[in-house]
Amino acid sequence: MTEPSSDTPSFADGLTHFDGQGNAVMVDVSAKDETDRVAVAKGAVEMAPETLRLIMDRGLKKGDVLTVAQLAGIMGAKRTPDLIPLCHPLALTKVTVDLLPDPEANRVEITATCRLKGRTGVEMEALTAVSVAGLTVYDMCKAVDKGMRLTDIRVVSKSGGKSGDWTNGET
Repeated sequence: MTEPSSDTPSFADGLTHFDGQGNAVMVDVSAKDETDRVAVAKGAVEMAPETLRLIMDRGLKKGDVLTVAQLAGIMGAKRTPDLIPLCHPLALTKVTVDLLPDPEANRVEITATCRLKGRTGVEMEALTAVSVAGLTVYDMCKAVDKGMRLTDIRVVSKSGGKSGDWTNGET
């Protein structure tokens, strides 16, 4: 990378994945204490009412959409550092992915919880689990509903680490 000019902003005090010259770096977490860490993420897949009915009745040719998506989400959480640059490989101790059909809203609600004892958080793993589960729902149902939408993917809470507990107010 070329030397920054004097008018290039310094990244040292802002984003943690850049050094003072703006180069991408993996954050060094070796000095951090190991703590119990948990992150919860949520999202949804919106679809036509007929598609949701097929999912709930297990009427799709590809099989049980919710079970396959649940397994895919768990696998996705475990593979997060392979997908997200500069993400630390983590020894996850627990991953849960729950998919709940919501017929009133014509959607499948997805919640992922990731847990470990370590030096860095598990928000990215929880977000990846939700995303991969949602993508799997889409993949398994796209033959009958190409208009599905993955929506509202977000972290709803995290705990552990120096910054402590955080929630966006959702339950």
